[in-house]
Amino acid sequence: MKIEGFLERRLTAILAADVVGYSRLMGTDEAGTLAALKRHRRELLEPKIAEHKGRIVKLAGDSMLVEFSSVVNAVACAAAIQRGMLARNEGLPRSRYIELRIGIHLGDVIVEDGDIFGDGVNVAARLEGLADPSGIAVSASVRDHVGSRLDVGFIDKGEYSLKNIASTIRVYTVSLGDDSVSKHAEPSDVSVDRGYELSIAVLPFTNMSQDPEQEYFSDGITEDIITDLSKISRLHVVARNTVFTYKGRAVKVKQAAHELGVRFILEGSVRKVGERVRITGQLIDAQTGGHLWADRYDRDLTDIFAIQDEITHAIVDQLKIKLLPGEKKAIESDPTTSVEAYTYYLRGRQFSRTWTRSYLLLARRMFLKAVELDPNYARAYAGIAECECAIRDWHEKDFPLESILEMSARALALDPNLAEAHASRGLALNHEGQTEEAGREFRQALALDPSLYEANLYYGRFLFAQGRFQEAIGFFERAAEIRPDDYFSPMHLMGCYFSLGMDAERRRWARIGIERAQRALERHPENASPAHRGALALAHLGEVERAKEWVARALAIDPDDVVAQYNAACVYSLLGESERALDLLEIVVPQSSSYHLLWFNQDADLDAIRDHPRFRALLDALGDGGTR
Repeated sequence: MKIEGFLERRLTAILAADVVGYSRLMGTDEAGTLAALKRHRRELLEPKIAEHKGRIVKLAGDSMLVEFSSVVNAVACAAAIQRGMLARNEGLPRSRYIELRIGIHLGDVIVEDGDIFGDGVNVAARLEGLADPSGIAVSASVRDHVGSRLDVGFIDKGEYSLKNIASTIRVYTVSLGDDSVSKHAEPSDVSVDRGYELSIAVLPFTNMSQDPEQEYFSDGITEDIITDLSKISRLHVVARNTVFTYKGRAVKVKQAAHELGVRFILEGSVRKVGERVRITGQLIDAQTGGHLWADRYDRDLTDIFAIQDEITHAIVDQLKIKLLPGEKKAIESDPTTSVEAYTYYLRGRQFSRTWTRSYLLLARRMFLKAVELDPNYARAYAGIAECECAIRDWHEKDFPLESILEMSARALALDPNLAEAHASRGLALNHEGQTEEAGREFRQALALDPSLYEANLYYGRFLFAQGRFQEAIGFFERAAEIRPDDYFSPMHLMGCYFSLGMDAERRRWARIGIERAQRALERHPENASPAHRGALALAHLGEVERAKEWVARALAIDPDDVVAQYNAACVYSLLGESERALDLLEIVVPQSSSYHLLWFNQDADLDAIRDHPRFRALLDALGDGGTR
């Protein structure tokens, strides 16, 4: 019997597993990867887990969480799975392997609605991240309990400080006594995906400037080199969101190439001081470990576009790629010739991704300055349109849709294939009620750049507004994957599952959203956005006091923030405090009609106040019955 207010705890063995290079596999062959993964689960993983008396707690895309009452069974199961996966990969090109990393920990967990939480789960997940491909990493508690009971060995890897874990953990890897395991774990060569003659990953260039604020510049250089190389049809280039998971990490080139399924790695650094820039780059063949090319550019900042072109051409030359005429023209066609405009654009892009009123207004100023310096800069016009669409959440009357559509039209006139421009135009058209045209623009943006975060987020919201919750989920999940710091998409996923009545998934995404919002608050304590959005997730989980604390924090940071007030109204509705919710809605609705029943129905408990006279009065004031 569950006692109200009492948390059920138990000591259990937790196994966390995920697929190595899942984003790369999905980008290459989404349907084939999903089919293979389901087949492996059905034919190997699930039978082995059942055989060893394990319980699958959750499956999420490429990851799996399993608990065992016996530590010995957990390790025996992991060993059987890894041996089985190695056998199933035999005869396939290395780039088609589906390999797992597994982490196992014995620890205390909290049990709720069949799910498990707590440090025990977190440690298992961190250990999984330390495991080699096709390998198993375990904590000292697991190693001590297993001892010599199984036909496996343990290799001491030393003490590790794991993220968000207070004490250090001694980590061991499991030796399966199988030569094929070590042969697979440290690949001597790298195979290339079928359909691509050559493949490359551009790792995030390191910011060597003394000023950490220059990070936007080194990231921008990396992204633009990726964009240029992606224009070459014979060359497979790993997407930005995948390679940026390596940012700030010490990377073994051969291991990174293996995980990403590429043969070549480009890495480098950027140092910007005043009007001078120093860029280094090196191209490595992961098959041999040899450096094919390395160079250092120490020049005036005005040469930045020439440097990018020279790096791209150096890679083309080293890989002996013959460019098609259209590809050569595309690579040498720079989005702008003004390095000052380019710098303003990069800074604006950095600010806009924060998605708060103050940073969006600042980003818009950066983009406006960029087009002032270069009136033919398509990306900057798209940036202005996107910022103004977003700022309408706070200042609807100050940014008419006509001017936003004009900005996006300018961008598309300059570059008809600019995905960002199609996404921002779709957003403006959707605001205007032109849903058919908006849908076309979103789909065009996704066709041009499937990894564009904004296109996935906006199209997900577009589908949600039409009640197409199941379809929207895929785009929100993709957005959450593209941006690991994104707490918007988890909140929208929470809303989708709320609307579908799928409580377990709703709660899971609420927890993910809270974790991401907490990290955002730690980085930017002056930002109200993660506070009020995190409060909403806490309310969905029934954490009353924490939800109210986060609401109070958000409103203290910015008392006049209409979005914070709106989310606060949703929180109070979910907590059953209808009068407080209505007090806030009466402030919000006259300021921003986009925040009415459409989103309130997603985020709050509409039934609690549906028949309240004050609520009916708000509907009447909207003039459309709140049916948008």
